[in-house]
Amino acid sequence: MNNPHLELSRVGISFPTPKGPFCALKDVDLKVAKGEFVSLIGHSGCGKSTVLNIVAGLYQASSGGVVLNGREVNEPGPERAVVFQNHSLLPWLSAYQNVELAVKRVFGRSKSRREMREWIEHNLELVQMSHAMHKKPDEISGGMKQRVGIARALAMEPQVLLMDEPFGALDALTRAHLQDSLMEIQAELGNTVIMITHDVDEAVLLSDRIVMMTNGPAATIGEILEVDLPRPRDRLALADNADYNHYRSAVLRFLYEKQRKIEPIGARRDNQTKAGESRHHVA
Repeated sequence: MNNPHLELSRVGISFPTPKGPFCALKDVDLKVAKGEFVSLIGHSGCGKSTVLNIVAGLYQASSGGVVLNGREVNEPGPERAVVFQNHSLLPWLSAYQNVELAVKRVFGRSKSRREMREWIEHNLELVQMSHAMHKKPDEISGGMKQRVGIARALAMEPQVLLMDEPFGALDALTRAHLQDSLMEIQAELGNTVIMITHDVDEAVLLSDRIVMMTNGPAATIGEILEVDLPRPRDRLALADNADYNHYRSAVLRFLYEKQRKIEPIGARRDNQTKAGESRHHVA
């Protein structure tokens, strides 16, 4: 990749603790092409969210740096929009008003009142929320709130969409619908997306590449898997696809063999009890 859209070079970060500096990340190198969908996956504490926060400009790397479109990233900016697991909507504003707030912040007076209204409605339509645009967060479901959060991020026209487990708190059916919506939106808009997930199937379904993180401390990139599956992708058709299952197995092998966590016997027994609840969801 000669001219990456986004590049992380030898990124490391340490946090102060009473016992001295804690090295969370070390020597993270990653190049992301324009329009690429990249997932970060790994066990809890491997630094996935820390990587995302550094790209978002919320954390400053202790070493190395991030370059987006030839410019160094050292603070938050509208060219990088974040969608969190918690939708973070303002409860006293309607869905429309929550998106409007972000649009006004980014575009200010560069759009007329009519252009702004049309743009907000267009982005709510993208996530199939036109019918509920005037409802407040406590009047809509969790999945609908997350759709509004995605619409708000898309309305900022970011160069990079950063997603921190955006579907992690949703039920399986709602999660599947939103995954399909995200694939459709990305196909239409060509967004560059970096998403954190704990779900192996989600990572394989959505991604062009899956970045697998080693366990912390001093976590880094262990392996990168290219997912060469044609788009558009149909989850039902992929269920029996040999390539899909090969990619899935490769991620599971990395997580559960190469990066297997040694746990106390009691904790291991608890996790085995929970295993049936989510067979391919990384703890």
